[in-house]
Amino acid sequence: MPESFDREVRGLSFGAVAGAYERSRPGYPVDAVRWLAGEEPCDVVDLGAGTGKLSRLLAAQGHRVTAVEPIPEMLAELEAAVPGTAARAGSAEAIPLADASADVVTVAQAFHWFDQQVALREIARVLRPGGRLGLVWNTRDDSEPWVAELTDTIIGRSEFRDDGVVAVVSSIDESGLYGPVERASFAHVQPLSRDELVELVRSRSQCAVLSEEERGPVLDHAGELFDMHATDGTLVMPYVTECFRASLR
Repeated sequence: MPESFDREVRGLSFGAVAGAYERSRPGYPVDAVRWLAGEEPCDVVDLGAGTGKLSRLLAAQGHRVTAVEPIPEMLAELEAAVPGTAARAGSAEAIPLADASADVVTVAQAFHWFDQQVALREIARVLRPGGRLGLVWNTRDDSEPWVAELTDTIIGRSEFRDDGVVAVVSSIDESGLYGPVERASFAHVQPLSRDELVELVRSRSQCAVLSEEERGPVLDHAGELFDMHATDGTLVMPYVTECFRASLR
């Protein structure tokens, strides 16, 4: 089966788990949001916005946010969670906005799902001269033993891991549309209850594409992992929030 087909199927699978995604996925450190979008309020397009995990933080910083998301169920969760934010159905490869209409375009946890060279051209089209592209991923810190066990036995490795950093920088460089890529990392944590850990696993694309029969044992294993390692009914998930930015040439 072609890799592009698998990526599309897994990307679209989020519609079935949009509620779990909203309930369980972490936000982003405020310092990371400021690094990506800047301190001064401006026009920001949050592309592949999902349920608005980054959109709401951008809005809280005073930015004028337009969220663009292709999956109807995710967009519905966004509109409920971030009322008042402009929300548009659309994709990274065909952004439903006018030329030169944004100061910043952000992409949280989604760039690896895009047809990247097509998306980079579309992002350049909607950015104003000197505008900025900002990409961010929360990556689990597997130096914590229980997190490594979660990764190795339940969730699997993130699409961003291994050669992900090199691929991101290379993709932006190859487009020829942006200046040098800057990178910054921020520590982040997410306290989780048992139900939230199970929902977090449910929200992963690797789990979302499974049948109910296949998914049950995976979720049971997540609950067992929580029972083994939780303290006072809580597990703290450590993340490294990886950020990249580059300005339009």
